Amino acid sequence: MERRLYFMLPDTEHALAVVNELDQTGVDPGRIHALAESTVALGDLPAASIRQINDTARRIETILWDGNLVVFGLALGALITLLVSGNLNAWLLVPLGIMLATFLAGLRFSRLPNTHLDEFRDALAHGEILLMVDVAEARVADIENRVHHYHPEAAVGGVGWGTRAFGL
Repeated sequence: MERRLYFMLPDTEHALAVVNELDQTGVDPGRIHALAESTVALGDLPAASIRQINDTARRIETILWDGNLVVFGLALGALITLLVSGNLNAWLLVPLGIMLATFLAGLRFSRLPNTHLDEFRDALAHGEILLMVDVAEARVADIENRVHHYHPEAAVGGVGWGTRAFGL
């Protein structure tokens, strides 16, 4: 899975300089997405897709998290029903297994980085530009350090998960 790095930049000129720097370091330009208020011209910056603008990834995370909790709750209800009814047999393992699986999935899910666009709304409203850069997990520190070193005006906004699936 890829990681999405978020960088806030004061204007188009600075954002374009970061994009050019990333291009020179081997970051695929198709993995860089710029987002700004409609009043800010992006110029030659690669624009974010509609799904990225609408933060579809956040909705998917919410659906998966809520679904996981519902399945856990249903399995817990089934376990309690079996215990109350006195059916102490091998069927108790089914809800226990489901509960364990959803618990482990929740642990994994809670460890994914989860920066979202809501965190940048104020800066975007003030005319700043958000660059979203999708890189392999192994390159996160290198890219953050490079951008910070060569472009101190870029504020590192966090890390989230990224995927090419569904245009996210």
